[in-house]
Amino acid sequence: MPPGPDRLAGTGGRPIRSVVFSEATLARRVEELGREITAAYPDGHLLVIGLLKGSFIFLADLVRRIERPLQIDFLVASSYGMARTSSGAVQLRYEPALALEGKHILVVDDIIDSGRTMTELLDWLRRRNPKSLSICALLDKQLAPPPKELRFLGFTAPNAFLVGYGLDCAEDFRHLPYIADLD
Repeated sequence: MPPGPDRLAGTGGRPIRSVVFSEATLARRVEELGREITAAYPDGHLLVIGLLKGSFIFLADLVRRIERPLQIDFLVASSYGMARTSSGAVQLRYEPALALEGKHILVVDDIIDSGRTMTELLDWLRRRNPKSLSICALLDKQLAPPPKELRFLGFTAPNAFLVGYGLDCAEDFRHLPYIADLD
């Protein structure tokens, strides 16, 4: 007998409440976002900056759907640490190695919840004089008004603790090919 929804494969037997976005649903939306981004940036230097660690799976799938030349770099910022709630203090642990000035910068994030981390990162990026600055977020919990730079959005997310497809709980569950509500 296959495992029930509270014991899905890859969870180590730990319970999840439900699958919120299936693997197929994610793949369809990522393909659509790739087309939208391709159309939005017909020319110029496009630098896609992924926010690690949560965006890495989404970013990898997304950039393979963007049909134009681009560069990829990363930022590591954290406000969660090993907790299930944000500490409110954003720490920048790694910054892009590539030059940012004069480039179209597309920040790729897994989830926007309070918006504090993104607000601080956008301020930091603006000081590097990009040609343009936009955000592509897979999920928005709509807990705060979205940043004006949010140009591409995968899904509105429920106010739940979501894991999978890069999202974690204390570094677990990132590998799941779907997004689930952790019990």
